[in-house]
Amino acid sequence: MPLSSVSPRSRLRGKRRVRPPAAVLRVIRLNNGFQLLFNLLWWMPVFYQYQKQAGLSDSQIFGIQSIYYVAFCLLEVPTGFIADRIGQRRCMQLGAAVMTAANLLPVFRPSFTGFLAHFLAIAAARSLVSGASSAYLYEYLHGHGAGEHYVQAEGTARALGLWAKIACWPLVGLLMQVRHEAPYVLTAVSVLGSLACAAALPAVPVRPAAAGRHGAAPPPGEGVGLLDSARQAFKVLRGSRALGPLMVQGVAVFTLARICQVNLFQPLLLEKDLPVADHGTVLSAMTVAEAVGSARTNWVRGRVSDTAVVSALSVVMALTLAATAWSGALGTVAWLCVFAAAAGLAYPVQRNLINAAIPPTPYRATLLSVESIIDRGVCALVALAVGAYLAADRLDALLVHAAAGTCVLLLVVGVALRRVARAGASPAAADRP
Repeated sequence: MPLSSVSPRSRLRGKRRVRPPAAVLRVIRLNNGFQLLFNLLWWMPVFYQYQKQAGLSDSQIFGIQSIYYVAFCLLEVPTGFIADRIGQRRCMQLGAAVMTAANLLPVFRPSFTGFLAHFLAIAAARSLVSGASSAYLYEYLHGHGAGEHYVQAEGTARALGLWAKIACWPLVGLLMQVRHEAPYVLTAVSVLGSLACAAALPAVPVRPAAAGRHGAAPPPGEGVGLLDSARQAFKVLRGSRALGPLMVQGVAVFTLARICQVNLFQPLLLEKDLPVADHGTVLSAMTVAEAVGSARTNWVRGRVSDTAVVSALSVVMALTLAATAWSGALGTVAWLCVFAAAAGLAYPVQRNLINAAIPPTPYRATLLSVESIIDRGVCALVALAVGAYLAADRLDALLVHAAAGTCVLLLVVGVALRRVARAGASPAAADRP
């Protein structure tokens, strides 16, 4: 029976029965540890108030955030080249080392300059890891014939990291009373653990399909310059009619999640008169919802195409964020939890869509970096807008306008993907589990 005649739900049920090989399980567990420890930012629930206590104004705080996103954009493609040339594992190790140093900067210099250097170093670390870690896991699993486990592995890694935050974030307020800089020191210690996980990862096997498709062309690290690597990567991007629209579709999920959980989280709760001491608990509740969603992508996959799943969940995120504008404190917390659950469900599916749309190529990390540039570029503009809206005391208007803009973006992307399908370059291949 051809694959096209089997329903997506049936294929998903069959793949859930297969246990990954021992080597694949080891890599999945090491990836879980890396993602958990690298992203365990103890300071996240209090960094806004921490900077306020250090004497920074709202314009300075959100100005740093905008610079951070711009820096991420500028660094994404060069670090993607680095990952493709020196290897994804080494790039992950380098990113963890830079991240460790970044989180010690606010301890020694709690000032505008110190926080700016802190976020610039984080931008460098995250840009080193963002494409490399996803590309490594995808390539390793497919190299061992276990590609069907990628979505669940990505979702489980994200869920475990979120559960760790749930356990740690409510303690941040107490730890700060014991030692003010404790959140940053603990973050640095956690990232050191991620470095150990990255160091234990094995090499990625060469995929026969990739070799056959690209013939005898040398890998990026063997005699190919950066400009040639760039041309080859963007040639792959131009050759895929679905990849570009799918990248833009991911902007909605990433930007909404990032802006809500990082930039708007504390200002929104302060607007609803929730004390700072409760912010860690609220963020933990949101993270519970996101963790459950990340670990249960099978709840939504198989019913419709993955592109439709991501679009629908993005609309849910936009509408729930807008609903907080008319809600009290408890209602806002409830809506934020729904928002987080939708983000948790959407993120692993979007990761799989992008990876599946990229053909076998030695430039996967570079192409994933292009997607991150789009995401962070939009975040940079939105961060500036957040500062302007807050300065004008128009937070409610910002929430509504963000929801409207998201819906318009998704409508445009939906039209583009429909045209791609009609032209015979359907993104359905990217919908394969």
